[in-house]
Amino acid sequence: MRRIVLACMLLTAFLLPVGPLSALADDYSLDEAFRTALRNSEKIRLSEENVVIAETTRQKAWAVLIPKLTAYGGQTWYSGKKTTSTGTLIQPDEGNSWGVRADQAFSLSGREFTALSISGDNIDKSRKDLDAARDEMLLQTAYAYFDVLKAGKSLEIADANLERLAKYRHLAERRLRLGEVTKTALLRAEGELSGARADRIRAENGVNLTRAVLARVLGVKGPVGVKESAGKSGEIPPVDDLLRKALEQRPDLRALEIQKAAADKQVWFARGGYWPSVAVSGVYQKNYQDPATASFLNENAYATVSLTFPFFEGGLRVAEVKEAMARSRQAELALDDFKKTLGVEVEGARLELVTQKGVLKFQQDQAAFARDNFQAVSRQFEFGLASSLDVIDANTLLVTSEQKLAEASINYQVSWLRMMRVTGDLLPSVIAKQ
Repeated sequence: MRRIVLACMLLTAFLLPVGPLSALADDYSLDEAFRTALRNSEKIRLSEENVVIAETTRQKAWAVLIPKLTAYGGQTWYSGKKTTSTGTLIQPDEGNSWGVRADQAFSLSGREFTALSISGDNIDKSRKDLDAARDEMLLQTAYAYFDVLKAGKSLEIADANLERLAKYRHLAERRLRLGEVTKTALLRAEGELSGARADRIRAENGVNLTRAVLARVLGVKGPVGVKESAGKSGEIPPVDDLLRKALEQRPDLRALEIQKAAADKQVWFARGGYWPSVAVSGVYQKNYQDPATASFLNENAYATVSLTFPFFEGGLRVAEVKEAMARSRQAELALDDFKKTLGVEVEGARLELVTQKGVLKFQQDQAAFARDNFQAVSRQFEFGLASSLDVIDANTLLVTSEQKLAEASINYQVSWLRMMRVTGDLLPSVIAKQ
């Protein structure tokens, strides 16, 4: 008998760590989720590679300003030595030469320096695009995080509803035995209890799905859970202050402004094609012949300067200037359009936050009233002062109000984060905490 008991205890000890996947899930706070998403997101890495590409482009622009140094050498074998009628050697049996050459070409318009400046602008733009991608990833992470939180609240509400209806069904069965109610009350209680069980299954599936989505956003293996963090609250600033902050801080707006400046420089770069270009080169060469000819030089060095002025290239330079000017106008239009859109985004985010703040206050009141109402109706039903329909209506009102309260509470927090996103505060606040 002792062996059987001991075996059962060992089996229980082995099985205790094995449970549902949710029990093994890593729980993330909102700040931890932000950190993980910024570290693991493939979209962030793509934007980081764009910064690397832009920096490489600047290195290429610098390379144009540095003289090119080339070493060369060669060996030549002839069919045989040849001489003139007077016996002068004009072709040896073999010969070789090697040397070093330095070349530098530049335009008198200084377009190489313009290209270097444009490459610097492209680096700044890529970094601002990276910040914008981080901003967007933080907002997506917040959506996924609060979806899990909302699904968890729905599961808690479903569990509480199931517990209440089970008690109501037990009470209806007891009163039926006492002859205080008809069988209809018990059947209604059974029906409501079955519906509550179905709602709980849907709520549990919703939790599993939202956890899988959050794991994908965070770039980790699921399942993952969440820890409820302290939400943001306070006075909502006026729309003018929010718009001014957005115009100063939004990284995507800064990126468009840099793009506009680079497009203007591109016009000057294209016009530089009308200017002449200068090429300078210096050469040092060492020669060898066997046998040596009469005019053989075993060593020579020289420098050349050439000026090239293109008169006609089939309209290529005209087309390049027109294209650059059109791109400059496009950049200006995109910047103006974004500023107008940004104003609407800021005002919309603020109005949404104001709306959710008001909704949250009324939902809190409704949930408190519904909770008190259900307790009173349940007590009345226990003493025969209320019907089963009154209990069901009170419970339905309580479930609905709790669901709306949970949704309003989460929507309020999401609205705060969305307003921080449109004003450019979200990423700096997250980085400051890290």
